[in-house]
Amino acid sequence: MLTIICITALAYFIMGKDLSSLHEKVKNIEWHEKADDLLKKIRPYAKKAGRAAATPLLQFWYVLQDDNTSTLDRVLIYAAIIYTILPMDLIPRSVYKFLGVLDDGAAIFYVYKKIKDKITPEIMMKVEDTLNNWFGVEYEMMEE
Repeated sequence: MLTIICITALAYFIMGKDLSSLHEKVKNIEWHEKADDLLKKIRPYAKKAGRAAATPLLQFWYVLQDDNTSTLDRVLIYAAIIYTILPMDLIPRSVYKFLGVLDDGAAIFYVYKKIKDKITPEIMMKVEDTLNNWFGVEYEMMEE
């Protein structure tokens, strides 16, 4: 039920509709527990999708974990992560190829715009540490 409410909230957010009716339904959710469940789903997706695709999802996940994140932002983050990693989409990738990726991209884009100021350097360090743990350390070429 939480997934449906959150994805509905995400759709409302993208369409510019009022989210207050959905806010009441999620205000008492234990978000840290939900976040722990999400990380278990993000990792297998990340292994298939790659480091670049996993980066925004981990940024979202760490913002979701932050105690200063509002309930509305948590709902949108949860929805964007779930929508991205679920095998089903409004526009199926298997049928529409590139077009099928756009709906996931829209979800990530709109939520990223809303929460980008909450992605602190500390969160980015955690994201990089997690990515390095999952994919190995990425070495950057240093300019001399």
